[in-house]
Amino acid sequence: MFDALDDSGAGKETVLERRRTYLRREHIEKIALQLQGRNYECFHFGSQSEGTTTPGLQSDIDFLVSSNRINIMTIWEDWKAGFQNLLMLHDNTTPPQQYLLQVIGVYTPEPVTSLTVDRLVRKDSGQILLSAERWKNNIAYETRDEGEATTNGPSVSWVPNWDIVYAFHVRKPLPEIQHWIDRCRGKHWPPVQLLEAARIAPCFLVPAGHPDSDYKREEWRLSPNLIERMLMFSFNMTQIKCYIVLKLIKKSLFANIVGDAFTSFHCKTIMFFTIERTHPSLWCEHNLMFVLLLCLHVLRRWLRLGRLPHYIIEGVNLFDEKLSKLLQKRFLVYIDSLIRNNLQDVFCIGIDNIGCRLQACSMRHTVQAGELRGVFLHNSIRLLLKFECLDRLNIALTVIKHVQSSSHSTFEHELKYLTRNCFENSTNAMSKNAALELIKHFYAFQISVQSSYYLRLQNVLDSENIRRVQYSLNSDVASSRLKFASMLYCSGHLQAAVRVLEDVERRYHSKVKAVCAFIGIEGERDLKVFANMLAGNKEEGISEPPFVSCVRFVRQESYCTPAILLFEMNRNKTEEEVAQRNYVDKLWMDSAEVDARPFLHYLQYLTYGGLGESDNQLQALRALESCMYDIRNKLNLYHKETALNLLGHCYEMEGDYAGALHYYEWSLRCHRTNNAANWHILRIMRLISG
Repeated sequence: MFDALDDSGAGKETVLERRRTYLRREHIEKIALQLQGRNYECFHFGSQSEGTTTPGLQSDIDFLVSSNRINIMTIWEDWKAGFQNLLMLHDNTTPPQQYLLQVIGVYTPEPVTSLTVDRLVRKDSGQILLSAERWKNNIAYETRDEGEATTNGPSVSWVPNWDIVYAFHVRKPLPEIQHWIDRCRGKHWPPVQLLEAARIAPCFLVPAGHPDSDYKREEWRLSPNLIERMLMFSFNMTQIKCYIVLKLIKKSLFANIVGDAFTSFHCKTIMFFTIERTHPSLWCEHNLMFVLLLCLHVLRRWLRLGRLPHYIIEGVNLFDEKLSKLLQKRFLVYIDSLIRNNLQDVFCIGIDNIGCRLQACSMRHTVQAGELRGVFLHNSIRLLLKFECLDRLNIALTVIKHVQSSSHSTFEHELKYLTRNCFENSTNAMSKNAALELIKHFYAFQISVQSSYYLRLQNVLDSENIRRVQYSLNSDVASSRLKFASMLYCSGHLQAAVRVLEDVERRYHSKVKAVCAFIGIEGERDLKVFANMLAGNKEEGISEPPFVSCVRFVRQESYCTPAILLFEMNRNKTEEEVAQRNYVDKLWMDSAEVDARPFLHYLQYLTYGGLGESDNQLQALRALESCMYDIRNKLNLYHKETALNLLGHCYEMEGDYAGALHYYEWSLRCHRTNNAANWHILRIMRLISG
């Protein structure tokens, strides 16, 4: 089983890669939110950031956001002037882990007495409370432009496969946590250092009430997510794999008995209790199935008692609301049989072909042909994680630029302020690295905006300005270099532009994968896509991340942009077309965005044409054309309509108006509205009619 999990994408390197990636994403998201003027803390919790998942488990992404402008009070002395103050209320009638939040004044430490906003409700006693249910409804309303919200427990999410929780952090020591620390003292696990860290770790109040409470719509649940993450990070590989096997059993075997009533959090709690109560020497590789049996014995004991306690917070039964008494009885019968037959049912686990992999020790032929395994699977997952990280980075950058570019008069000043703030907000090494990544992109953007300003004033780009570009050329394989080439072309440095384009073409090997922040293509995240990128390079890592972002020009970069792309910044013909755009469309449709490979060939066509090298120019045209027809480019063409517009323009410059019309009309078949092809067809018709 230990080896089967390695082959299934749960090896040590993959676990650590997932953790690094999601902690990095956490820092990028936090800095990006703060640069948008949102003073938030944010965290990736759950199996992705723990590294406790496999491709077959298809785990959601758990994201928690908490505002620093909210001050949670445990006692009156915690009040802070200028903050939204909320006092935690808990009495004998409130279930364990649940709190009510009383609203206290912003400028005076006195209770608020009037219902000023619809998130507030009045308790029978007259106290004004912040309602958890109304809080979630308000989030769904405020984010309505971003997509239809789905509510799941405390989560309100408009992003598919994401659970997004807007919570409040409690920075003050809590008796529940201190009680747990005292209970754990003197035990071999959790270690002393972890307990000391847990003492000062913030907890969170998430909008979720107890099902049997009179105030279930108003209540907030105390959630020690950071402590749980510390516990998970203290696991050794046998413990991590035991937890993963528990989740595989839950999803493939337990689900037949109890559906989704038994959750990953139940599995995690079982793990905590089992590790605490067993000697550390038992948690070694060759004991994996034995310690799994121990976990099932612990589960059986709790099922017999009819309660599964929360590992940290006393008095909570995790079976409440989830597992009815009838389901508990059925579940107990199955756990009994699973233990009695010595876990033989694990051979029936279909997820990640675990059952087949286990049998493959003696029956090699049962493992599916062509499936990804071991190091090859690890490298494929690594590339997928990099792809998704770059995707989130591009979204963050676009949102920040969108927010900032609305202020035209102080745009450059705000950009400088952003880059400085970006680094100053960073507190540790990983956060600083995330900040430097963002700064690199902002710096390139600032140079491009500045160069556009110089060219607008008909100034020549000097060598100093051009030299500064080199610091941000390695953001990916091609996009920043293509913007540099475009800047050189627009400033008349054609020979220099050709040299940059030749460099891009050398780097742009056949395995490069395009990344687009806003348009998805079905199948783009399939692990086989990333395995194909590794073909012929199975064992070795790839030195340069083989990814390329779309090339984007905003209006402030107009003078560094080939003229035909300016139509993309005004792609709508009517206001009705603008009204059709959703939240995501509005973030990028006022800019020119083009896939890197088509743009490379289009720039080659322009520069060779400017230099009078007609053979090279025609070769660039053929390369652009084959790019559109090659079926292998399907997963790399996100802005096909724009690429077709560039191809149409090349034919237009060749004087072949029929060819140009053909490609503009093809572009319109991709997108009828919000497509610059509508303007191009009008132009061509005027040219034809004289």
